[in-house]
Amino acid sequence: MPTAVSSLPVPEVPVATSRWLAIVGIGEDGLDSLTAAARTLISTAELVVGGERHLALARDLVRGRTLAWPRPLTAAFPEIAAHRGRPVVVLATGDPFNYGVGRQLAAVVPPDEILSLPQPSSFSLAASRLCWSLPDLTAVTLHGRPLESIVRHLQPGARILALSWDQATPEKLAALLVARQMGDSRISVLEALGGPRERVRHTTAESFDLAGIDPLNLIGVEVAAAPDAAVVPLASGLDDALFEHDGQLTKRDIRAVTLAALAPRQGELLWDVGLGAGSVAIEWLLRHPAMRAIGIEARPDRAARAARNAAFLGTPDLRIVEGQAPAVLADLPAPDAVFVGGGFSDEGVFEAVWSALKAGGRLVVNAVAIETETRLFALHAKHGGELVRVQIARAEPVGTMTGWRPAMPVTQWRAVKP
Repeated sequence: MPTAVSSLPVPEVPVATSRWLAIVGIGEDGLDSLTAAARTLISTAELVVGGERHLALARDLVRGRTLAWPRPLTAAFPEIAAHRGRPVVVLATGDPFNYGVGRQLAAVVPPDEILSLPQPSSFSLAASRLCWSLPDLTAVTLHGRPLESIVRHLQPGARILALSWDQATPEKLAALLVARQMGDSRISVLEALGGPRERVRHTTAESFDLAGIDPLNLIGVEVAAAPDAAVVPLASGLDDALFEHDGQLTKRDIRAVTLAALAPRQGELLWDVGLGAGSVAIEWLLRHPAMRAIGIEARPDRAARAARNAAFLGTPDLRIVEGQAPAVLADLPAPDAVFVGGGFSDEGVFEAVWSALKAGGRLVVNAVAIETETRLFALHAKHGGELVRVQIARAEPVGTMTGWRPAMPVTQWRAVKP
């Protein structure tokens, strides 16, 4: 999916603009899918923009100049903006505001200057073909996104509709399901929905053998997970065994407490300083698809390990910055929350993260060493917040009997920046 642009200037023109930009959804059945109003808008537009496929579908109506989307798509936005106040039509697949170009255009053209005429989205068409209820399924896109981004949604019994990147996506997704012990999952490949080339085929991940798949396709998945399947639980505190690590890992129970203290909110950005295996940043991202996280890790081997963990657990969007804090923090976007799991005693780390943290942002630091703990006491006295001592004990064999073996206590400082 193209990257959204939010700061492209719209030229000022001394005319009444009205709703000069029409975003018209067009189906695979071409002109038959268009209302009379949509036909009129296309035939009277000075500029018609769309993909080669869209322009071909509408060519009998177009009277003005055409512009096929360049790469990147956003390179066409200045040309569109230059026509402000004059009739422009952008052709889109189905519903322009359902994983379509509508979001990007609405970021550069005022909404009261846009007229949107949607068609049924590919999700709606697919749900209708499969007789699935849209509110009861998960709709995602794999178009322009890592395949692993679907992992968090692979819950037993779940129904998923996924927009494909290309004709190879269904087979790649089937292989991913097999690798995660979900080979019995039923896969439906729905191609060129709504047009004369429409085709719907079914198989399972384990026996996937569909050939000649149209690049314009969508995948339906009914997840069937084996007892040992690699399912990502919905709660904080993932099993430590799910993470590849060298011992530098915030353990499950402490991690759950840490996530609660960080208090994630939709769309927020976390800095995880001293990323290690990446467990805290990964769990932060798992809380909601809109979450963002940057992990800072000085050791390349640990940075690579965290990246592998992120992909395996369905958060391939974790951004990892290799380097030593505080030196590498200067040019990063301001965080809403910061977790420091290592290196807090290094000179300048606290000052850098506290300065960068947004007002109202949360800082959480875990300390095991007495020296770090002593520093937390001093900072708590100066900045306030909350100090919490967390100690976990696990039942383990003691000779022929069982006893409690305590783990090292963790002192946690939680502070909110005024």
